[in-house]
Formats: sequence, structure tokens, C-alpha cells
Amino acid sequence: MASIRDVLNNLARDYAIAWSSGDADAVAGFFASNGQITFNDGEPAKGREAIANLVRESYASFPDLEVRCDMMRWAGTHAIFVWTREGHHAETGNHVVTRGWEEWELTSDYLVQSSLGWFDAGDHQRQIDGA
Repeated sequence: MASIRDVLNNLARDYAIAWSSGDADAVAGFFASNGQITFNDGEPAKGREAIANLVRESYASFPDLEVRCDMMRWAGTHAIFVWTREGHHAETGNHVVTRGWEEWELTSDYLVQSSLGWFDAGDHQRQIDGA
């Protein structure tokens, strides 16, 4: 039987792979059916369809999006997924590297019930603009 450490490290690895795959439904599949994700205190995307749509918007802006897991920490059903995202912006062509994290509340079967994500939006936009 796999340890909780292995289960959560595999979850983080596979989540990053899904984000990098270009398959928005694969990303949404990591969430509970009524799960939600929010970035920088924005409006939450609630439910797998809304989450997939949010991910599709990311792909539209960054068609070559790659996500890497930099670190994973957990305590019970709470976890922090630390990531680096990079890709070329669809309109400007600028290479953008953004670092951030998601604070997860997990279900008993290791689906993401709630994800609260954070990144430096100002730096992200400056890179898009080429400033």
C-alpha cells in the first residue's frame, strides 16, 4: 500500500503533467465534481466544467504552457502545491515564467475540493507586456 507521501507526491506530479498536456478536462478531473479553484482572490471557478473553462483560457493565452511541481507539503487533508508555469504569450510572443502556489483542501479520496492559488500578477503582466 502506498504511503500518504507517495500518494500526494504522485498527485502533485500528475496534476502538473495534466496542466502541461493541453487537456483542460484532464486538469478538471483532479477536482471533486463540486470543487473549485480561485487565483489571487478572484472569482472562483466552481465545478469541473467551470474549472476546465478556466484552464482553456490559460491555454488560449499560453498555448505552450508548461507547469512544473517545485514542492509539495501537506498536513492531513490540507496541501500546498508550489509550481512554476512558463510559456509564450499568444499575442505578444513573450516568454513568461510565473511562480506561485495553490493551497488545497482535499477530499478523502484525494480529489481537490478547493484550491486557493497565488502568484505575482503584476510581474506576470510585466512579462507579458515585455517591460
